[in-house]
Amino acid sequence: MRSDPRRTPLGLSVAAGAGLLFLLLPLALIFLYAFSTEEKSYQWPPPGLTLKWFEVTWNRPDVWQALTLSVQVAAVSTAIALVLGTLCAAAVSGSKFFGRETISLLVILPIALPGIITGIALRSAFSLADIPFSFWTIILGHATFCIVVVYNNAVARFRRTSGSLIEASMDLGADGFQTFRHVILPNIGTALLAGGMLAFALSFDEVIVTTFTSGQQQTLPIWMLEELVRPRQRPVTNVVAMVVVVVTFLPILAAFYLTRGGEQTVAGMGK
Repeated sequence: MRSDPRRTPLGLSVAAGAGLLFLLLPLALIFLYAFSTEEKSYQWPPPGLTLKWFEVTWNRPDVWQALTLSVQVAAVSTAIALVLGTLCAAAVSGSKFFGRETISLLVILPIALPGIITGIALRSAFSLADIPFSFWTIILGHATFCIVVVYNNAVARFRRTSGSLIEASMDLGADGFQTFRHVILPNIGTALLAGGMLAFALSFDEVIVTTFTSGQQQTLPIWMLEELVRPRQRPVTNVVAMVVVVVTFLPILAAFYLTRGGEQTVAGMGK
């Protein structure tokens, strides 16, 4: 009796399941302890379950301030990354010039370096330029790696888009804006949206670079770090952690589904 070649080997399935359990079990514990009745310590099993910590979290102004700052920083950083990352991707993929690969390497370098290196470099630069730490220094720090995410998505889609489509549009009398709106944007739109969502998720939960560029301001991840060091109400931190997981998971999931069919979309439009 011949085995089905498409069937996943049992050992590989067990290994994949064990890997997922290793990754997801700590998240499940965070979710569970967000409902725990115990305030200052962890017990297993939890002595009881309650919803009161959600109400306590809702009424904490420091949580709302940190959440608002995180959303604002992530939104502005993503907007900057969409503009600069797309322009850079268009230049690198649309023309050939000396040093093109070097420029591409330099663009992706910030996300390849350890975050602490980027943070120290930015803090030193701001100090030398006598720039006070503020909302905008956080944004500049986050934009350094958000641009990389948008650039990687955009440049991959640009390279799969046929140049003959742009040439045909120009031959038919379209100007640069019309060509971008009706030809280029439909081809790269889902890649930009996915890159923007990933950039937002990365910015929202960034800790290391924010630590070196925020001054006295607290984004939500920095607030969580402070609460873990000097806990007042541990379940509140777990409730906030649940929010961070949801806020970062949904854009990543949406980005996955948006880019999954990207190659077929480009190929279809190129016919």
